[in-house]
Amino acid sequence: MQAAETAKSIRKPTNLSLDSALLREAKALGINVSRSAEAGIAEAVKLRKQENWLKDNARALASSNAYIEANGLPLARHRQF
Repeated sequence: MQAAETAKSIRKPTNLSLDSALLREAKALGINVSRSAEAGIAEAVKLRKQENWLKDNARALASSNAYIEANGLPLARHRQF
């Protein structure tokens, strides 16, 4: 959500169904429910994008790992650590 934080994002009113006890408690604690829901959704989007990327690139990652297992790291002899 970095892009949304740096630029003014357009906010859209949305209806959500939330656990009533949780909502009461959040309001009693002074929690901004809209911002908290947005933060939770942003985290869920981030995680799903990560999962999708790993799934989409699984073959390339496996191939790279197999190469390194069979041949070692390229230019390993030049490493100083």
